[in-house]
Amino acid sequence: MTFNRFSKAALTALTLGLSSAGIAEAKDFRLGTIVPSGHAWNEAARAFAADLAEASGGAHSVEVFPAGQLGSEEQMVQQLQTGALDFAFLTIADVSNRIPAFGALYTPFLVEDTGEAAKILKGDTTQALLDRLPQEMGVVGIGYGLAAMRQMMATAPVENLGDLEGLKMRITPFKPFRDFYDLLGIAPTPMPLPDVYDALANGQVDAMDIDAELVVNFKFYERADHLLLTNHAMFPMVGLVSGRVWAELSDEDKQMVREHMRAALSDLMDHYVEAEPKLIAQIEETGIEVRKVDPAFFGDVTSRWEEVWADQKDVIDALRAEAAAF
Repeated sequence: MTFNRFSKAALTALTLGLSSAGIAEAKDFRLGTIVPSGHAWNEAARAFAADLAEASGGAHSVEVFPAGQLGSEEQMVQQLQTGALDFAFLTIADVSNRIPAFGALYTPFLVEDTGEAAKILKGDTTQALLDRLPQEMGVVGIGYGLAAMRQMMATAPVENLGDLEGLKMRITPFKPFRDFYDLLGIAPTPMPLPDVYDALANGQVDAMDIDAELVVNFKFYERADHLLLTNHAMFPMVGLVSGRVWAELSDEDKQMVREHMRAALSDLMDHYVEAEPKLIAQIEETGIEVRKVDPAFFGDVTSRWEEVWADQKDVIDALRAEAAAF
């Protein structure tokens, strides 16, 4: 069962809980992610765990469960809503399925690089989106992290936009990316990351929407030897706390969680700003083709995507205005 809306009574109780102090007591928290154990998101989660344990004098601990051990993102959101899970570092894919305004963060070519992505995720518009989470989803958004910028990788050369048409492109399965690739005439093909390496070899997929870190970690360059550096979208992550768990925390514990999770997420963004060029250089050293293309390569896809997402025009315009000021 999916909990997209809470009852009025439940929402009222949650709102009251968010503004009042609970009873402080030691607790062993759990934090879930979907990314592999060695991924930077899990390193950030472990840093948060260590900092919270130290700040609480050992009263609180956080066990990190990577690689979807606790279920899919949709399942973990449900667990957060019921209080069965305490924390999660998740993409905003499932969040945008529930609150479409978050899909505006995937606006094509909104930012040029991870540095701009980090800035916009600390801006007023993105923070206002977090404020909607308690009432509309029953979770508390502490802050954003990110991954490296999205790129495209294919098993065959891509000289122009026509070479992409008809390809089966592995994507993260949610509407903003589906719409982007549908407009390009590409067949978006959702698939779990661990399955992609073999799928490239047997022809189940011809290409991937991917970031440089995952290319390196999964050695996808052994199966697809044409990387287009497109920077066509940023890939935000959000640090979430169960609303039910949050309501039970004392004001002091809320402040500790907020402070140390935000610090870990901020450090994560700084990590990607520094690490992404090194990851791309590492891919180039493998000898595969790495070619940078600009937004003009994709024609009018951005304006057409924004027409599809016209319901979120106010959010998109606000984000673009912030990005233009960088």
